[in-house]
Parts: sequence; C-alpha cells; structure tokens
Amino acid sequence: MTDPTFQLTPELLLKAYAAGIFPMSENRDDPEVFWVDPRRRGVLPLDGFHISRSLARRMRKADYRVTMDADFAGVLSACADRNETWINAEIYRLYMALHHMGQAHSLEIWHNGALAGGVYGVALGGAFFGESMFSRHTDGSKLALAHLTDHLLCCGFSLFDTQFITPHLASLGAVEISRSEYHARLREALELPASITAQTLCTSPHSVLQRNTQTS
Repeated sequence: MTDPTFQLTPELLLKAYAAGIFPMSENRDDPEVFWVDPRRRGVLPLDGFHISRSLARRMRKADYRVTMDADFAGVLSACADRNETWINAEIYRLYMALHHMGQAHSLEIWHNGALAGGVYGVALGGAFFGESMFSRHTDGSKLALAHLTDHLLCCGFSLFDTQFITPHLASLGAVEISRSEYHARLREALELPASITAQTLCTSPHSVLQRNTQTS
C-alpha cells in the first residue's frame, strides 16, 4: 500500500511499468493504491489477435468510426463507470497526467456519434500496457482491441500487456506467461524505438481485417 501522505507522480508510475509492476486500488472510494506484479501475466500477441466470424462480419459492415486520443477522459471515465472498479480518484489523476505527457493513450469506437467502446493504456518503448476497456455497444471493446493491436503492430511494438487474462481476452488470443518470461519480454520491448504516433491510425476495418488474415 502507498502511504496516504505520499503523492504518486506520473514519472514514478512510468518507472514502475518499466520494472514490470502496475498500480491498482481496492475500489473507487479507497484512497490508497497498491502495486501488483502477478505471478502469471496476460499478454495479447500482436500477430495472433483472433477475429471471430461474427466480429469479422461486424467489421465488414463498417458502421462505426475509430479514433485515437480523441476522448481519453471519456474512455477513462467509462472504464471506471461500473459497480466494481479499481480506478479511484488518484489513479484517474495519474492517468490523465500521463495522457497529457503523451504516455497514456486511448482508442475509441464511435457508433451513431456516441462513444460505443474503447481501451486505454500506457506506451513505453515497444510495450503497451493495457489498463482497461469498456463496451456500450455490441462488440465495442472487441473492435477497440482489434484496431489497437493492428496499430501497435504497424508502429513497431512487440508487447501488449493485458495484466491478467479473462475468458473475454482469451477468446481474442490472449495467453498467460510466467512472471520471468514477461520480464524478459518487457526488457526487450523497452529497447525498441517504437512510437504509437509512428503511423497514422488506420480507420478502415477492411484493411485491418486483411492484415489480420495475413499475420494470423
């Protein structure tokens, strides 16, 4: 646990990510933050994202719009807007600060002009640390992850850290690796000169589908 009198800084948070740990809180009303370094770590292989037939049909329909960093605060707030959340006021403050520093990013899915899904996380070297995602429309979070993994791969990233693995993430291709393997992959990723702004975000679902077919 952190000392309530000690204020975390975005810079300290980046050092923690580089060391393989990340912050959480028990709930939105708990002012304290604790550090986590799971024994088993969830990762989403950038060249192994699984697009199901139903998700592919939705992407071919192309009835949504994709943006990056168009509404970071909206995505962060939507991820925290649930009965149980680890995003307290301190964590909200820290990630907004990281976003303003250009280290935290969001990918948004829009449907009929409204925020339908999204994901946010922290970029450091060639590693992207996925923090949370949400969905307000069918497949909103899946679409966000499909476009984000495609973008990270195009930008030279090698590691997409999902922290933990869930059945939802497993269905999309996420796997669990040991703590030691994760730290080895992290060290390699941090050495890469990758940048999330190296390439313009591809907003064409058809192009993302085509590249996914070629790499899977």
